[in-house]
Parts: sequence; structure tokens; C-alpha cells
Amino acid sequence: MVPGAPSTTTMLPASEAAKIYQTNYVRNSRAIGVLWAIFTILFAIVNVVCFIQPYWIGDGMDTPQAGYFGLFHYCIGNGLSRDLTCQGSFTEFSTIPSGAFKAASVFIGMSMVLVLTCIGCFALFFFCSTGTVYKICGWMQLAAGTCLILGCMIYPDGWDSDEVKRMCGEQTDKYTLGACSVRWAYILAIMGIMDALILSFLAFVLGNRQDNLMSEELLGDKSGNNAI
Repeated sequence: MVPGAPSTTTMLPASEAAKIYQTNYVRNSRAIGVLWAIFTILFAIVNVVCFIQPYWIGDGMDTPQAGYFGLFHYCIGNGLSRDLTCQGSFTEFSTIPSGAFKAASVFIGMSMVLVLTCIGCFALFFFCSTGTVYKICGWMQLAAGTCLILGCMIYPDGWDSDEVKRMCGEQTDKYTLGACSVRWAYILAIMGIMDALILSFLAFVLGNRQDNLMSEELLGDKSGNNAI
């Protein structure tokens, strides 16, 4: 720039700069909100799969019998053929082989219901404050994660049941699988815990951002009215 020449740099008025910032703020919040909703739906799918699939623990190379166990449904071989005998149903609690399995089934089922209800609450975005809906969903996701934690912690307490010992051997005990191994559904449930905690944290952050945005809009309106 030539010394003494008039400066061509102009500063945006504070009101216009604030509007540009607010527009970018809203656009970024909506993009993050869409990702949050997508991952919430994926988390619900994970939760349903973990609840239904009977692959929480299974046989190994040295197990007396072939088979696998879920939360409430399980299949065990008879040692005479390759056929597996399957039992257990969530609607018939008496067929679940362990009290710990029953409790874990209830907690994982509650987690699944909470997440599905959270997805149903997406409809509230059309009727209620966005920040309020985010916080409602955040509490639901936090409760779902807590139920997942309890279910995953309680489930190994049932490994000392007679049916599990028949498949995994007499060395099997509470929180000790003996010759059996953990299967993918149990691992997926543990991963779901982290997913639930992250999603709930993000929901609370988005809810607070929406509240702050509303406060800034109200202050801007008041300032505009006072200026007039």
C-alpha cells in the first residue's frame, strides 16, 4: 500500500458480522444435528441386534458341547449328533436358565425401548423447542447407556448356571467362561455403551447451543426495538 494513500479496507458493521456468524452457527448446528440423528438410528439398530441375537457367548475348541448363548435364547448340542437343541424365550421367563440372564435381558430390553422412543421423539422437533427435544433425547440416550452398562455387567453373573457349565465345562463360574469365549453380540453391546454416552453428550451440547442461539436472537430483537 502506498504511504498516504486512503485505505480501501472496510470493516463490516457489527450487526452484519453478527448475522453472518449466526447463519454459520445455525448451519453447522443443523449439520451436526443430522449426523447425531443418523447415528442415533444406527445405535437403535445395534441395540435391537444385541437384544435379539443369541451370540453373546459360545463354544470353543475344548468345550464339552457345541452351542451358544444369548440374553434369553440358547442352543446346546447333545454330544451324540451335530444338531443343537434350542430353548429360551423372552416371553417365557421360566425358560431362561439364570436369574442374571433374566435381569440382563430386562435391562438390555429397556435400553432398546428407550432408544426407539428417542427416535419417536424426533417428531417433536416440529412442535416443540429444538433445544428441549435435544435434551429429552439426551436423557433417554444416557438412560439407555446406563441400562446397557447394567446388562453387560450382570450378564456374566449367570455363567455359573448348569446349562452354561454343560457347554463350557465345570471350570466355568461367575465371570469366568472356562473353555467358552465371548461372541460378537456381547462385544457389540459394550461398543454400544460408548455410542450411547457420546450421543447423549452431543445431544446436551446441541440443546445448550440452541438455547444460547435463542437467547442471542431475543437480545438482538430487544436491541433493535430500543434503537427504533
